[in-house]
Amino acid sequence: MSTDPGPLSGESGRLEWLDNHCHLPDDSAETARLLGEARSAGVIGLIDVGTDEASSRAALRRAEEAAERAPSAEVPRVWSTAGLHPHDASAAGGRDSLEWVVGLLGREPVVAVGECGLDYHYDHSPRDVQRSVFAAQVAIAVEHSLPLVIHSREAWDDTFDILAAEGVPESTVFHCFTGGVAEARRALDVGAHISFSGIVSFKSAADVREAAVLCPADRMMVETDSPYLAPVPRRGRPNQPAFLPLVGAALAEARGESLVAVATRSVVNAERFYRLVR
Repeated sequence: MSTDPGPLSGESGRLEWLDNHCHLPDDSAETARLLGEARSAGVIGLIDVGTDEASSRAALRRAEEAAERAPSAEVPRVWSTAGLHPHDASAAGGRDSLEWVVGLLGREPVVAVGECGLDYHYDHSPRDVQRSVFAAQVAIAVEHSLPLVIHSREAWDDTFDILAAEGVPESTVFHCFTGGVAEARRALDVGAHISFSGIVSFKSAADVREAAVLCPADRMMVETDSPYLAPVPRRGRPNQPAFLPLVGAALAEARGESLVAVATRSVVNAERFYRLVR
């Protein structure tokens, strides 16, 4: 199976894809370019993910602007999320300062809480603050019956402890999955979905590919996490939603499945998970 299906043209461009996690730029012209190239690559929809109040509001604005153009099929349909990333958890000032998240949840394009979670690799915020802010956002997702988007890096035990304490939202996804089989089993055991990024194409990520084999077809999603983590053979370049077919190709190869099967199933899963209506 080819690892480069040619995301801007060719057979993969005739498939439909849904990028369930990306970060679009603030520059409107650049966003327009990326959305146009994504649509040419077969990306029919994407989730523009917030990481703090400013980016969550900006993602909502981009989603509303894209909705005005989407009927023409020139761009993918765009939805957004509202959440506070663990890197920025210190900005929250405690569990009671996330009212802005709740306030954004009533807006139509906002389909999930997050991304939120724990990151013990960089520790940009104190770990106790990360845990408190993550727990608060899990509680918000549970209370509002909304999907939860989790970022967990080198913090698996605390992540699962918080989910056990606060309750696991019916729709929960571990985005940009970086674990192996053991972590995948724990995620699946609590009913979560697993979203695979360009990491699945990296030579060093055998553990992620093993997790991809384990993941049931109905709990699998794909993402770019753009502008980060461009997949092989685009590594070293800024990532973009148009590269999603490359992620799908690497995932299909790891699972021993066709590109068509991965594309079709991942779109169905994402639409069901986020309750999307096109």
